[in-house]
Amino acid sequence: MASRLYAWALWVIRRRGRVTAGWLLVLAVVGGLALSLSGRTNDEFTVPGVESQQAQDLLKEEFPQASGAVARVVFASPDDGRELTDPGYAKAVSAGLKKAAEISGVTAVTDPAQTHTVSASGTVAYADVTFDVPPSDLSEQARSEVRSAMDSAREAGLEVEFGGTAMAPRTEIGGIPEVIGVVIALIVLAVTLGSLIAAGLPLVTAVIGVGIGVLGVLFLTRFVDLSGTATVLAVMLGLAVGIDYALFIIARHREQLAEPGSDLDDSIARAVATAGSAVVFAGATVVIALAALAATGIPFLTAMGLAAAATVLLAVLIAVSLVPALLSFAGERLRPRRPARPERPAREAGAWGRRWGSAVAARPVVVLVTGVVALLALAVPALDMRLGLPSNAARPTDSTQHKSYDLLTEGFGPGFNAALAAVVDVREVPDDRRQTTVTALRAKLAEDRGVAAVAQPVANAHGTVYVIGVVPRTGPDDQATTDLVHRLRDNAPAVGKTGATLYLAGTTAAAIDVSGKLAGALPLFVAIIVVLAFILLTAAFRSLLIPLKAVLGFLLSVAAATGASVWVFQDGHLNGPLSVASAAPVTCFLPVLLIGVLFGLAMDYEVFLVSRMREHHEHTGEAKEAVVAGMARSGRVVCAAALIMTAVFAGFIFNDDPIIKSIGFSLAIGVAIDAFIVRMALVPAAMALLGRHAWKLPTWLDRLLPHIDIEGAGLPPRAATSADRTPEASAV
Repeated sequence: MASRLYAWALWVIRRRGRVTAGWLLVLAVVGGLALSLSGRTNDEFTVPGVESQQAQDLLKEEFPQASGAVARVVFASPDDGRELTDPGYAKAVSAGLKKAAEISGVTAVTDPAQTHTVSASGTVAYADVTFDVPPSDLSEQARSEVRSAMDSAREAGLEVEFGGTAMAPRTEIGGIPEVIGVVIALIVLAVTLGSLIAAGLPLVTAVIGVGIGVLGVLFLTRFVDLSGTATVLAVMLGLAVGIDYALFIIARHREQLAEPGSDLDDSIARAVATAGSAVVFAGATVVIALAALAATGIPFLTAMGLAAAATVLLAVLIAVSLVPALLSFAGERLRPRRPARPERPAREAGAWGRRWGSAVAARPVVVLVTGVVALLALAVPALDMRLGLPSNAARPTDSTQHKSYDLLTEGFGPGFNAALAAVVDVREVPDDRRQTTVTALRAKLAEDRGVAAVAQPVANAHGTVYVIGVVPRTGPDDQATTDLVHRLRDNAPAVGKTGATLYLAGTTAAAIDVSGKLAGALPLFVAIIVVLAFILLTAAFRSLLIPLKAVLGFLLSVAAATGASVWVFQDGHLNGPLSVASAAPVTCFLPVLLIGVLFGLAMDYEVFLVSRMREHHEHTGEAKEAVVAGMARSGRVVCAAALIMTAVFAGFIFNDDPIIKSIGFSLAIGVAIDAFIVRMALVPAAMALLGRHAWKLPTWLDRLLPHIDIEGAGLPPRAATSADRTPEASAV
C-alpha cells in the first residue's frame, strides 16, 4: 500500500493544478444538483414489519384521512379568571380554526367546543388540523399558514402553542456552538503544527469534503428517504475525520521537512505513503463500520450509515489527493524555520510523548488497573439503559413544542401526550357483528389498570377499519407506558378469535417498536464490528494479542460512553449546563450509531499509535522501547486529533434537536475516553506488559493473511534531494 501511495502522491504533485481544479469542479457540480434538484428530508423513524408500521400502512390504504399529518393547536387562557368558553375567547378560537380549514391540503379541523377537548378547569383546550399528506410531504408554507391562522386567538390574549406530527421542527445546524468547535479545532491545529498556513489547510480540505458530502446527501433526498439527522451526522463526521486525516499527513510532512537535506516532493510523497496508508486503513474501518449499520435491517438507520460512510470516504480520498496537491502549492513555506540540528539527539523529538510513554511503561499494571476500573465505573449506569425516541418534553423549554406538551399535561394529565391509537381491522368480521365487536373491544381496553380514558371508535367510510384513541395514565417516556403497550398487545390474540385484528399505533407505540427492533439488532451488530476489527488489525500488525487488546479497549470505550449518556440524558444529571430540557430514555438508535462511529475512530488512533511502535520494533527488535518511541512520535498528534474531534462533536451538544444533542455528547465523550484513557494510557500499558509476545503470529496464519504495509517498509531507504532526482526517478 505504501509504495503505491508514494507513486500516487508523486503523480498528484506533478498535476497539482488539475487535481485541485477537479475537486472544486466536483463541489460546484454537486452543489448545483443539490440546489436545483434536492428534495425534503424525512424525520419519520419507521421500521417495516413492526406492528405500529403495519397499522400505519393499513390506515394509508383503508383510512387515508386518519394517516395524514396532524397539527395540534393548544390554547390556554391567561390568568384573568376567564375560561376558554368565554364568548370572546370562543369567538377568537373559532375564527382561527375556520381560517385553518381553508388552508390547502387540510381535510379536517376539530373544534374544542364540539369535541369536548377542553380541560376540566376550562383553561386549556386543543384542536387538531389534519392534512391529506404525511408529515414528510408537508410543506413549510402549510406549517406557516397554520401558525398565521391563529393570530386572532393570540390577539384576544390567548396563549397558542403547537404540537403534533405536522409541527415538528426541522433539524438545523450551523449555530454558534458548532462554529466555536471549529475555532477550537483551528487553535489546536495552529499549536500542533506551529504554522497558520499548515493549520488552515486541514480546515480547507475538510470543508470541501463536507460540502461535497452534505450537498450530495441533499441531492439524494429527491430519490431516497433521508432524515435530517443523516445530514447532521455527515457534517459531524466529515469535519472531524477530514481535519484529523489531513492533520496526520501534514504533521508527518513537517516532521520530515525538519530533517536536514530533505526534499519537498519526496517528503510529501513519503507522508502520503506512511501517514496516508494509516489514513486509508483507518478510514476503511470507519466506512465499513458505518456501512455495517445496514445489518440492522432498519431502512432509516441504513440510509444514515451509508450517507455518513460516503462522507468519510470523501475525506479519505481528499486526504490522499487534494492534501498533497495543496502541500505542493504551499512548498517551502511549510518547512519549519529552525530545522532539527544534526547534533540533537533523536530521542529528544517528541519529548512530552516520550516522558509520558516512559512513565506508563514503568508502571503498566497500576495504569491498566486504574484505567479499567475507572471506565467500568463510568459504564455502570448503562446497566439500567432504556431506549426510546425523545418526545416534545425533550425539546428546548422555550420551544412551542415543549410548551404545548406542558400545557396538555397540565390540562389533561401526563398520559395525554402518550396517547395510543388502537387500529381495529374488521374486514374479516361479518357486517352485522362489526359494531358490537368494536364496542366490546373498547370496553376491554378501558379495563386495563394503566388506561386513563378510551375515546369513542371512529370508522372509515366502509366501516372496515376503526380507530380508538387510548390515553394511558403515564407519560410517553415512562416505563409503565411501555409495559401497557406490551400488555395490550399480549391480549390481542383474544381479539383475533372474533375475526378482528388489533394493532396499537401512534407516536408512542412507534417509538417502543423501533426501540425493540434496535435492541434486538444490537448483539449482531456488535459481533460484526468486533470480528471485523479483529481481522483487520491482525492483518495490519501481524499479531493476535494486539487486535484482542484493541477490541477490549474499544468495548470499554463504548460501555463508558454509553454509561455517561445514560447518566446525563436518562437519569437527568447536568441538565442545566448541557441545556437538556428533561430526563428521558436514550435515543433508541444512539447505541448502534455510537458503536459504529466510535469503532472507526478508535481504530484510527490504534493504527496511528501502534503502527509507529511496530515501525520501531521492526528496526530494533526492542519491544518496550518501541512502546516509548511510538508514544514519542505519535502521542502529540493523536492528542491533537482527539481534541479536534471532541471539540467538533461537542459543538453539537447545544443543538436544539434532542437527538443531535445526544449524538454530539456521546461521540464527544466517547472520543475523549477512547483517545486519552484507552489509547494513550491502557494501550501503552498493555503493550509494555505483553513485550515481545505482542508481535507474535502463528506461521500458518501469517501465510494466510495479506501483508499490509502501513509503516512504509517498502519505500526507498533514502529520499533523493531535488538536485539528485532525475526525470526518470520522478516518474516512478
